[in-house]
Amino acid sequence: MQFSPIGLDFLAENMFRDDKQWYQEHKDIYKRHIIEPLSELIKSLAPTIESIDADMLCNPKRISRLYRDARYSKGKSIFRDTVWFSFNHGGELFEGAPSYFVEISPRGFSYGCGYYCASKESISAIRSMVLDNDSAYLAAQKAFDRLKGCTLYGDMYKRNHFPNEREEKCNWLNRKDMYLMYQSKDFELLFSDRLADKIKKDFIAIAPIYHFFMKAESRAIEMRRLSNQQGN
Repeated sequence: MQFSPIGLDFLAENMFRDDKQWYQEHKDIYKRHIIEPLSELIKSLAPTIESIDADMLCNPKRISRLYRDARYSKGKSIFRDTVWFSFNHGGELFEGAPSYFVEISPRGFSYGCGYYCASKESISAIRSMVLDNDSAYLAAQKAFDRLKGCTLYGDMYKRNHFPNEREEKCNWLNRKDMYLMYQSKDFELLFSDRLADKIKKDFIAIAPIYHFFMKAESRAIEMRRLSNQQGN
């Protein structure tokens, strides 16, 4: 089953109404036109994800909820208009390992890889590898230079902390967080049977960057281990 305008219209109207009763009365539309096609997309992408990292979890049951977390959404609407899924190594996203993700909303769709919230140790490890011209970084930079329509995101320092480094390195070095993302408003593609193949191709193209992040994550884990030993 493919995505359709019906599903996106539901997401927009549900957030506009922001009414739990209306949501319950129209929940079948959400299941049929958002959850079912997203579950099929996840299953289609799973073999590609597993070829990139066999330890990645591909469980369609872990699709995000439409309800906002009441603990962190005071003054905001009850519902989101965005649905996403992440392929990752466990249940923890906050300061967890990098992951691949797909996101759908009435404004279009996006997908990519990176950190939901990178730890200070992860960012420190990434910076160290960039400055040292680590082989994983060089492979990631080479892959990044070939990408089209993909952008590196993450909060940056207000001033350049590495003025003596090349611009391509500063793009990594000055970030406090990090994720790579394709964004598209090509609804014809979103509603077609070509969507999965397009995402698969792009997931493979950014795999060197994912592996760069994972190598940095291994170093970050070691940093935390040493820090805990010293603390004891």
